[in-house]
Amino acid sequence: MGGVAITLLVIDAVALIILVLLQSGKSAGLSGAISGGAEQLFGKQKARGIDAVLHRLTVITAVLLFVLTFTVAYVI
Repeated sequence: MGGVAITLLVIDAVALIILVLLQSGKSAGLSGAISGGAEQLFGKQKARGIDAVLHRLTVITAVLLFVLTFTVAYVI
């Protein structure tokens, strides 16, 4: 049980890092390179929709990270 929880925690942490890097910021780092092409292809409204989905997934992943962290702390 502990090994499964730690594995899920590591996967969730990596997913959270990737989701944060994909979001557009003031400098539009990695997200600008990816969603910039989508913005030209689908229009600006689609790029905002992608940012909204990334934000929602980031919140879900962060909550899951906290739950898994507390689970690992009490299991091990």
